[in-house]
Amino acid sequence: MYGLWKPRVLGAWKVPATGPVILAVNHSHNIDGPMVMGVAPRPTHFLIKKEAFVGPLGDFLTGIGQLKVDRAAAADRTAITDALGVLAAGGVLGIFPEGTRGEGDFASLRAGLAYFAVRSGAPIVPVAVMGSSDRPGRLIKALPPLRSRVDVVFGDPFDAGDGSGRRTRRALDEATERIQQQLTGHLENARRLTGRRATLE
Repeated sequence: MYGLWKPRVLGAWKVPATGPVILAVNHSHNIDGPMVMGVAPRPTHFLIKKEAFVGPLGDFLTGIGQLKVDRAAAADRTAITDALGVLAAGGVLGIFPEGTRGEGDFASLRAGLAYFAVRSGAPIVPVAVMGSSDRPGRLIKALPPLRSRVDVVFGDPFDAGDGSGRRTRRALDEATERIQQQLTGHLENARRLTGRRATLE
């Protein structure tokens, strides 16, 4: 990541040095996940769509501890078990809470993030990646311009649950609302810190 682009990393010290942590990352470009993996202060295990696990890339992703998820399944039990296992072992789980690449503004969250946070009790650290989708590169249109600046801003850790330990549908819905507020607030703060535009492309 540092060889191809110029990442500016802010707030990495906010990621707890030990214990389970969930990184909730906005997702507007394909390099957002690899960028966070490359600059995060701790090894991160991302939930990645199973379509990416093909050929040598699939072997590589498995080798560095990334987790395969079937997005077409109502509930991919293997992926859920693997993700909870990462947290139970005190590791770092990376999640794109929007579920798929989009505007990168945390406007539409899936319930998975709330489930993992409430079930494991792990704090969530919001992560804003900005600049990856500003404009296409000249040589490779699918990538940002080489040596362009990409900002990665880590926020303050927070707990998604209300402290009751409840895992009911209502508790997860309430947790999702709390998460949405925290992530949206972090994104606005990250824009101010970096001087990025008010909207992401």
